[in-house]
Amino acid sequence: MYKMSQEKSQDGETIRDCIVIEDGASGYPLDMFCIPNHYQGTLDRILIPGGLIKDRIERLAQDIVRDFSSEGMVALCVLKGGYKFFTDLLDRIKQMNSHMEKPLPLAVDFIRLRSYVDDQSSGKIDVIGGDSLENLKGKNVLIVEDIVDTGRTMERLLDHLKQFECKMVKVASLCVKRTVRRTAIVGYRPDYTGFEIPDEFIVGYAIDYNEYFRDLNHVCVVNEVGKKKYAVQK
Repeated sequence: MYKMSQEKSQDGETIRDCIVIEDGASGYPLDMFCIPNHYQGTLDRILIPGGLIKDRIERLAQDIVRDFSSEGMVALCVLKGGYKFFTDLLDRIKQMNSHMEKPLPLAVDFIRLRSYVDDQSSGKIDVIGGDSLENLKGKNVLIVEDIVDTGRTMERLLDHLKQFECKMVKVASLCVKRTVRRTAIVGYRPDYTGFEIPDEFIVGYAIDYNEYFRDLNHVCVVNEVGKKKYAVQK
C-alpha cells in the first residue's frame, strides 16, 4: 500500500522524497475510525488516517527547520484547504524552536486562491483574498498548500510571487496527486511533500469538496453519492 519515493542527488545519495500510496490501495474501512454522522454514505474509504498525517508532518517540520536554519522564513498559508496542515506544521516547528540554541525566526502571512469547481480543476487561479505581499521582499518564503493536483495552480502562484522579489521560495504540500497531466505536461513537484496519492478526489483534514468535508480528521476518498449530494447546484 505504501512505499517511499526515492530520488538521486548529484552526489549519488538516495533521498527519500515522500510516502507514496500506490494505485488501487485499499485504504482503511470507515467503520474502524470516527466519521461524522452527516457524512455517512458519502465516502468510499479512508486513504490516510489522521495519526499518520501528524507523524509525517513532524518529519517535514524537521526537514524545513534544517533547510531554513537560522535565516528565518515567512510561512505563507494558502487558504482555505491548507489551514490545518499549516497550523499543525507550524506547531511542530515552534516546538522544535523552543529546544534549539539558534531558533528559526518565523513570521506568517496568508493568501486565498480558488481553482476548483466540483471535482474538476477549473484550469485558472483566482486570488480572492489575502493581505498585501509586499512585505515578502528579500525574505525566505515557505508556501504551505494542502494538495498539488496538476501543478498549474502552484506554478501560477510562484509566478505571481516573482514581482515581490523574495530571496527564496519553497513549497510544502501535504499531498501530491499522481496524474498524467502533472507528470507529463507540467512536471511540477513541491520541495516538501507529505504523501503522493493516486488520481482520486480526496477530502478531509481541511481539504474540501465545495466547502464540505473540512471537518474530517482523516484524508478520505469521496464516492459518487457524495459528489452528487454536495455538487454545486447549477
